[in-house]
Amino acid sequence: MASPTLAFLFTQRVVVGVGDMAVANNPQITLSTYALGSCVAVAAYDPALKAGGLLHLMLPDSSISPAKASAQPAMFANTGLPLLFRALNGIKVERSRMRLILAGGASMLCNSDMFKIGERNIKAVSDYLGANGYSARHSVLGGTNNRTLHLDLSTGAVTIKGPNATEAFSLAA
Repeated sequence: MASPTLAFLFTQRVVVGVGDMAVANNPQITLSTYALGSCVAVAAYDPALKAGGLLHLMLPDSSISPAKASAQPAMFANTGLPLLFRALNGIKVERSRMRLILAGGASMLCNSDMFKIGERNIKAVSDYLGANGYSARHSVLGGTNNRTLHLDLSTGAVTIKGPNATEAFSLAA
C-alpha cells in the first residue's frame, strides 16, 4: 500500500453549512457543502490563484426576513451572492478568470411543492448572475434529489454527488 502524499496529509475540508459561505486562497483546502435540496450552491474558482469560494443559499429573497438577512446574509440569494463576490474580490480572485458552477435547486416535495423554492432559488441565482455579467460553466440544477458538492482548490476539481450518480467537472481549464 502506498504512503499518503504530504499534500494529502495537510488537506483540510471546510464545510459550508446551509445559509453559509466560505472563501479561501489556500490550495490545501477543499470546500464542501452537503444536503443541497431546494438550496442552491454557487462555487467559484480562480485557477491562477487556486482560490475560490462556496455559497450555500437557502431562499431566493431576503425581504421575507430582513432581520435574518442582516444576521445571516448568505441564507438568501439577493444578499448572499453579493457577499460571495465581495469576499472573492477581497482575496484577489480576478473576475476575468473566475469560473462558476451551480448545483441544487431540487423540488424535494415533487409535484406537491406549492412554494417551488428550488425553482425560485434557481431563478434568483440566474437573474443575479445575468444582471451582473456572470455565467456558470456548468450547472447541475433541478430534479428531485439532494446533492453534495466538493471544490478542491488545489486542482479546481468539482465533484457533485447525488443518490444515484456522481458527476465530476474541472474549473481549472
